[in-house]
Amino acid sequence: MMKIKQTAGRDQLGEFAPKFAELNDDILFGEVWSRNEKLSLRDRSLVTVVALMAQGLTDSSLTFHLQEAKKNGITKTEIAEIITHAAFYAGWPKAWAVFRLAKEVWNEKPSDDSAKSKHAAEMVFPIGSPNDGYAQYFIGQSYLAPLAKTDDEHPALFANVTFEPGCRNNWHIHHAKNGGGQVLICIAGEGWYQEEGKEAVSLTPGMIITIPPEVKHWHGAKADSWFSHIAVEVPGEGNSNEWCESVSDDEYEQLK
Repeated sequence: MMKIKQTAGRDQLGEFAPKFAELNDDILFGEVWSRNEKLSLRDRSLVTVVALMAQGLTDSSLTFHLQEAKKNGITKTEIAEIITHAAFYAGWPKAWAVFRLAKEVWNEKPSDDSAKSKHAAEMVFPIGSPNDGYAQYFIGQSYLAPLAKTDDEHPALFANVTFEPGCRNNWHIHHAKNGGGQVLICIAGEGWYQEEGKEAVSLTPGMIITIPPEVKHWHGAKADSWFSHIAVEVPGEGNSNEWCESVSDDEYEQLK
């Protein structure tokens, strides 16, 4: 369980209302929001946004929670559907007010087609489509291009995964009773790979990373580079994937 560190209460109300600040930072966020083994951060964000919308609270607190919702994996398509659904119960004017804030939070930067096209030209495999099925487990935009699947009892899966600059997946673990794990074959751009408790490894084309089962790790692009790797799921018995907490901005920005 990753405990959330919040300081907003102390920063804004520490001297004026120290007890309220303590309850906000240490109890609400430090304990309740950190119980992600009971309810995921994504689902907590969803509940919170709808609750604030229902009350008609469209101040900075809702903006903060919309930003957290995006950070916790709720996509632009999903937030639009959430607000539309809640509008029938919370009220149409409230939905209009929330949509104005949500449009600002999910305001996607103009796509850098030239950079993306240049990256695509560096490899023989396609970038593929937006990886929306796994968006909740990524910070930033990723793309997925399935390549091949062996036809046997325990198939090996091959896919090209592309990360826009700054994009990375959550910490995760590949479980298996026998065999299993994953192999990453770096084919374009530059990225990072890190195992829990170890220094991050800089990834460049031609490098191969072998990830044993039961090892907690993450991988993704560097802040200033697109990055692609072929992900190979190693055949095994009882293969499963456990997604854990996201790689925080503080963790990521420390990488050099």
